[in-house]
Amino acid sequence: MIRLAEAADAERIGELWAEMVAYHAELDAQTFRPAETGAELYATGILSRLNDADARVLVVEIKGEVVGFVNGVIANITTEMFKPLRCGLLSDIYLIEGYRRKGIGRQLVERLAFWFRSRGVRGFEWHVSAKNPDALAFWKSIGGETTMLRMRALVPEED
Repeated sequence: MIRLAEAADAERIGELWAEMVAYHAELDAQTFRPAETGAELYATGILSRLNDADARVLVVEIKGEVVGFVNGVIANITTEMFKPLRCGLLSDIYLIEGYRRKGIGRQLVERLAFWFRSRGVRGFEWHVSAKNPDALAFWKSIGGETTMLRMRALVPEED
């Protein structure tokens, strides 16, 4: 069952966030390095979003256990040098392993997209690791397309 997150879910969402980061750290340890209190800080952030009119946090609850979540926000994604562009940002989505590939992630994204639309937002964006082929396939299957590429290079050592 997908439902709005409640204050009582914040700690569990923080735990799921930590699982998500650990998974991503296996893909790219240079980028994904959580702070020691990362899960607690994330849970605190979730609490602040629950009453934010421009934020939406949904959870998946199955048999009384929260097994996944999606976190979205509406924001202006441009700087002052550009015309304002209100956009939905899907900041995080995670399902524990046993619930993937069952359509639940797609349902989470659809519910968030419906909320974005109800708020007058025409599009939404997200980040996805280039080293995560399963996630890339998922996002492409729901109509996602590459709009920008984030690249990285190591600073050369001195001779």
